[in-house]
Amino acid sequence: MPVALGETSYSPPAPQCPPRKRWTREECEAYQRAGFWDGQHYELINGELINKVPKYLPHTLGIRRLVDALRRVFGADPVLWETSIEVAAEDLRTNEPEPDVIVLNRSPSEISGKEPATVDIVLVAEVSDTTLDHDITIKAPLYARAGIPEYWVLDLNGRRLIVHRAPSGSVYKSVSAYADNETVAPLTAPDRIISVSDLFA
Repeated sequence: MPVALGETSYSPPAPQCPPRKRWTREECEAYQRAGFWDGQHYELINGELINKVPKYLPHTLGIRRLVDALRRVFGADPVLWETSIEVAAEDLRTNEPEPDVIVLNRSPSEISGKEPATVDIVLVAEVSDTTLDHDITIKAPLYARAGIPEYWVLDLNGRRLIVHRAPSGSVYKSVSAYADNETVAPLTAPDRIISVSDLFA
């Protein structure tokens, strides 16, 4: 039986000393166009540039297994990986997250913008080995404010799947951890069961 973890908590980030520059999407795009970041890969979260470090084999395999499992449920077309997404209007200027996996509610070919909007997304997922705290305390509130109905965190070290549901403001009201001997079904496909053990080596 999954362990209920309660709702996610959110505390605004403390002021940094010395103050740091907060980046915007527009600035990041200008730097990229000018070639300043050639060969580098950043993710913009709360105005900070997070270096997308090289993904090691366990992380890569976690993404692949998660994509495979979700494609068995939703089909291949709507399941994408490492694609930037839009967030809530109040977060849009200083955030451009790139979840490890997203599931759309329609074909990507039907989306006219540069990236999926929150109304296009039924599930986002992150695979965590060294980033668990960041994925739970920073990204969960961001995705909750965006109204994304379901957020999964595949905790590789803990061999569990942490499922966030019922977004309200900056929190998910329902957070449960599924062990690797349990099963889970996505909210939008409640009759399609996934064995959590299939997501691990």
